[in-house]
Amino acid sequence: MSLAENTHYRSKTLAAWLALLLGVLGLHRMYLYGLKDRWAWLHPWPSAAGFVGVMRMRELGQDDQLAWLLIPFLGTMVSVAMLTAIVYALTPDERWDQQHNPGQATTVTGWGPVMAAVAALLLGGSTLMGTIAFGGQKFFEWQLESERAQNSNRPTP
Repeated sequence: MSLAENTHYRSKTLAAWLALLLGVLGLHRMYLYGLKDRWAWLHPWPSAAGFVGVMRMRELGQDDQLAWLLIPFLGTMVSVAMLTAIVYALTPDERWDQQHNPGQATTVTGWGPVMAAVAALLLGGSTLMGTIAFGGQKFFEWQLESERAQNSNRPTP
């Protein structure tokens, strides 16, 4: 069933809040495009991998290289979900209804999508900066550790 054949109303406010709260699981896409949306079913996998990384780091500490390779997946998925919430929330009502509610009267949304955009900007910006900082720090620590290992294997003159 295509979107044009779908007569169910799709709320911009609900879509933005779903992206904000459960976007890492792809529920916002399932709401808009149905259960047959392949992109929606791909969202949980990198999120789960990142969550596994968080759990490994909690159990094994910061020296676990697999954990610090997996954690950025979760940060990236949170950032993507927040960007999606912002895009949904700031889409003009007329354009939203043309895309997701064809043939229905345009509805005027209130402050709900705006509040979702503000929350998504706060959470998404913080998560993105934290993910970049974490990945950069771990990369440079790995570089330093690798350099120290090479220097310790060299014979002293």
